[in-house]
Amino acid sequence: MIQPFKRVFESVIVGIEGSLQAVPPTIMLIILSLMAWQTAGRRAAMVVAGCLVILGLLAPEAWGLAMTTLAIVIASVLLCVLIGLPLGVLAGKNDRFEAFIRPVLDTMQTIPAFVYLVPVVMMIGIGNVSGVIVTIIFALPPLVRLTSLGIRGVNHSVVEAARAFGASPRQILRKVELPLATPTILAGLNQTIMLSLSMVVIASMISVKGLGNEVLRAMGRLDAGKAIVGGLGIVMLAIVLDRITQGLGRSGRDRGHRHWWETGPVGQVTAMFRKTK
Repeated sequence: MIQPFKRVFESVIVGIEGSLQAVPPTIMLIILSLMAWQTAGRRAAMVVAGCLVILGLLAPEAWGLAMTTLAIVIASVLLCVLIGLPLGVLAGKNDRFEAFIRPVLDTMQTIPAFVYLVPVVMMIGIGNVSGVIVTIIFALPPLVRLTSLGIRGVNHSVVEAARAFGASPRQILRKVELPLATPTILAGLNQTIMLSLSMVVIASMISVKGLGNEVLRAMGRLDAGKAIVGGLGIVMLAIVLDRITQGLGRSGRDRGHRHWWETGPVGQVTAMFRKTK
């Protein structure tokens, strides 16, 4: 029963890690810097580029370990979104479900992270799949909570106006409530990403590879150099992901009342095409 799910999880993690490892470091640096420029502006792009350069210079193996950690974080966050976004929307629309899930989320956030390791290892075993599942359990609550908060925080007069114009409940959710709740939902996504990174070191205790495993090995050998490499690598990765995800929540006012395709590198390219025409 569990093995098919384990194989699916493992194929997703291996696919993401293989894609990240296949991209040369310089190309990856350019891609992530352009993403930061597009979402958060040039200053954020410079910060991201600087963090990635520091990450590459920490140690010869630091970049590869960072890509492995990034693959685990991406897999965990994608699954958190697939699970947490519908649960958050349902909690925001249904008072009974919100009252039911609130103590569950409280329990998930209160139990020490180490406690999650034992039952997961007993059912699935050690490895990256167990690490992803533990990370999902640990990082899911903020996304559910803030999605529910964002849906409940939408102005009721706007919803009533949409309903008066004949919009169906599905159209109201897709075209009114979710767009207005997007900044709050993205704040929850940002917290989920940060919690996923914080779980990396703890999950390394069940043979999860990456920078967290480097920190764990350094602790066992009292090797300060390896500990600094692993710790700083996680910090640099956290700054990169934080800048990119925070930029996603920028409002139109922050972009100078322009569409997203009119700013950043995409805006530069479109402006060049307009000039040539």
